[in-house]
Amino acid sequence: MQATGRGKLGGMNTPELEKQTRTEAIASLRRYFEANMPEPIGELAAGLLLDFFVEEVGPAISNAAVRAAQERMQLRVADLEGELYADPFQYWIRAARKKRKQQG
Repeated sequence: MQATGRGKLGGMNTPELEKQTRTEAIASLRRYFEANMPEPIGELAAGLLLDFFVEEVGPAISNAAVRAAQERMQLRVADLEGELYADPFQYWIRAARKKRKQQG
């Protein structure tokens, strides 16, 4: 699901599916109905049902994904110093080690 900024819903962008994704989702809904429901669903009805789910449930899924991304980024940022810290002024120390290694 990709928010493309098509519309506003409570101050948030309404999620909008890319055309190919929407086509595949409608086909999947129709297949689900054929396999699990007493009556199949037509393409128009599947599209309307998909629109409902995207508008109604899409923001909850999007919010959960944003929270998960934020948590992951906060963990990475919290350990940024540990990941990237380098002691300064190490040239002479490394040069001395290298010299001792060559001599020994």
